[in-house]
Amino acid sequence: MITGAPRIGRDGRLALTFERRGDRTVVTRCGYTLPLQVLAPLALDDEAAIVSVLTPTGGLVGGDVLTIDVDVAAGAHACLTTPSATKVYRTASGPALQRIALRLASGAQLEWVPDHTIPFAGSALCQTLEADVADGAALVLVDAFAAGRVARGEAWRFALLDSTLSVRDARGRLLHDRFVLRDDAPRGLGITEGRPYFATIVVVADAGIAAFAEAVAAIDGGADIGVGLLPRRGAVVRCLAEDAPSLGDAIECVWGAARREVLKLSPLALRKS
Repeated sequence: MITGAPRIGRDGRLALTFERRGDRTVVTRCGYTLPLQVLAPLALDDEAAIVSVLTPTGGLVGGDVLTIDVDVAAGAHACLTTPSATKVYRTASGPALQRIALRLASGAQLEWVPDHTIPFAGSALCQTLEADVADGAALVLVDAFAAGRVARGEAWRFALLDSTLSVRDARGRLLHDRFVLRDDAPRGLGITEGRPYFATIVVVADAGIAAFAEAVAAIDGGADIGVGLLPRRGAVVRCLAEDAPSLGDAIECVWGAARREVLKLSPLALRKS
């Protein structure tokens, strides 16, 4: 009897729950299987519990199926980030799949601020990022990409980059944003205007959105930044940059504006250097 070739890739799962205990946010559930892992929570300010999500294998491989579930309970404040950019390696098999679900209860606050994703030449990634934001909750979400290892001349040489970002509240969908780039399609995204680093930042809250949008519109730096209001409760920001430092600076500026105007907090330095 002839059997098929063994599957390449691993199944990784991460489940986190944040709850308010007294004047602090604590992690009350943390379960993971490699190639997903988290570092111990940090408290760099008096509000958020800060957790870094990482892949100790070094990046995503074709055939990996990664699932991340994050629940933030009423009154809790969580900040999730990564220690560095996420690499997606060349594959000769199927794509790497990453499914992220973020759920915010009423009064919860979540900052999802990973570093950008770098798809190597010949890599394939399908990512779904869904956020469910209850009334009274506040979300700051960053979804950033490089066009590849740009310095090595590998811009737009990945096999597949399929990304879906969806945000909902109790009344329905607030944002649904998707792009699909394939190896048999023209290289590059028209909307990036030749810039190989790009990000989408979504902010949802019940107050402070107009002031946030005004603050973003006033940012003057090395990247192109545009902001627009969602039909209700939120704003979406697009960033285009020539290089990774410029993208990082732009994201820091936008994130800082969201903290000041929406969360009523000072900007947060994650101390990655």
